[in-house]
Amino acid sequence: MAHKFVIEKNKAGEYVAKFKYNSELIWWTEGYTSKASAQNAIDSILKNGPNAVQEDNS
Repeated sequence: MAHKFVIEKNKAGEYVAKFKYNSELIWWTEGYTSKASAQNAIDSILKNGPNAVQEDNS
C-alpha cells in the first residue's frame, strides 16, 4: 500500500497521527497525550475527509 496513517511518539512524548505516502511524510497532527486521541483524529479524517471542499487560493 502506497499510503498509510501511523501513530508515533514525538520528542515531547506525545502521540502524533501522521499520513505518509510512499514513506514520505505528507502531514501530521498536533501532539496528543493519549494514543486513543491520535486514533480519534485519524477516524475523524477518514469520516469527514471525503466530503471536504477543496479550495484553490492561488
